Amino acid sequence: MTFVTLRSGDDYSLGVKTDKGILDVKKAAKAFKSSAPTDIDDLIRRGDRGLTELVKTAAASGKQGLYLDEDKIEFGPCVTNPEKILCVGLNYAKHARETNNPLPKLPILFNKFNSALNSHKGVVRVSAVPAEKFDYESELVIVMGRRAHNVSEAEALSYVFGFCNGNDFTARDLQSRSSQWMIGKTFDGSGLLGPYLVTADQVDSTNLKIEGTVNGEVRQSSNTNDLVFNCAQIISYTSKLMTLEPGDIIYTGTPEGVISGYPKEKQVWLKPGDKLTTTIGNLGTLQFTLA
Repeated sequence: MTFVTLRSGDDYSLGVKTDKGILDVKKAAKAFKSSAPTDIDDLIRRGDRGLTELVKTAAASGKQGLYLDEDKIEFGPCVTNPEKILCVGLNYAKHARETNNPLPKLPILFNKFNSALNSHKGVVRVSAVPAEKFDYESELVIVMGRRAHNVSEAEALSYVFGFCNGNDFTARDLQSRSSQWMIGKTFDGSGLLGPYLVTADQVDSTNLKIEGTVNGEVRQSSNTNDLVFNCAQIISYTSKLMTLEPGDIIYTGTPEGVISGYPKEKQVWLKPGDKLTTTIGNLGTLQFTLA
């Protein structure tokens, strides 16, 4: 299935993308007295519990008011409460070369926090951040579905719930203040996810076109086959260092085309008013703006 997070004020609930529109799972569960999960975190951590059957029942019922127009809904982040948000740096070969860095011998890991989470059609308030050199990073994001500890590469993908678009939005001047990248990576709103969370059975993570635009201009265009460490390798490596839990998310790295990879005389940093997108394979298009 393909899921969205529905936002209503500070509340989040589960939506399922269908041919009829976005099924409002909370409303459908109430209508058909189902105990199916009604938010994405519950679904990931506790399983289907009748959700598949509920989707079928709603489709067959012809009941009005269960489906929402996707163009009119307010989105929340695909995953709303991950225990861990991990990111991999310099993980596309061409990106490493454009920034004059050697290919890493092991995955370079850093983190974001939940306060960074943002959504499709979200706003990144760069004017509130004490920085000037804002940059985009279109990325494939892994969402874990099972607890993973010390897993092999061969079995790693069986622990994945699904995949979504992400943008590891970055303040380069904060990132470079020290050898630790974190402060340039986890300011509020800098962890964008969406619009959809697509279950792993529908995604070939080794061969996905990835594209990022700024104000309609294509800035990044690559394929996940350029990853230095693929998703299975990232999960296996990370699971040997820490236990990955259901709902944990991993930003897998960005391809070439970032502003920091341009010659210095051509680096024009992002500013309020800019509109950005990230499109990856069959995961839809993540849109967001700067303010």
